[in-house]
Amino acid sequence: QVQLVESGGGLVQAGDSLRLSCAASGRTVSSFAMAWFRQAPGKERETVAALSRNGGATYYPDSVKGRFTISRDNAKNTVALQMNSLKPEDTAVYYCAASNFQMTIREGDYDYWGQGTQVTVSS
Repeated sequence: QVQLVESGGGLVQAGDSLRLSCAASGRTVSSFAMAWFRQAPGKERETVAALSRNGGATYYPDSVKGRFTISRDNAKNTVALQMNSLKPEDTAVYYCAASNFQMTIREGDYDYWGQGTQVTVSS
């Protein structure tokens, strides 16, 4: 089992950058495929970035491609989401999640979740 705690959310202006961090305990992040999801009010939760267990593959939807980057620091046992050129439509609660799959972007394949961190982008 692994426990995940997100941090780094906040209120920023459009065009700003923000870096979210997900600290893991109990097991190493390199044991899992890792992903970031987000959920805006009244919308379904969506995948915004995923990283394969071996670190060799990533996924980004078109809505964030080129602006968001997922990375993993095995020494610190953390996963980060670097978000650049933020837009008001990026406003959501962001969740870190871990999966026992090698690589997946399906929400249902993720077994462990953090509590979420709020990101608000003002125009």
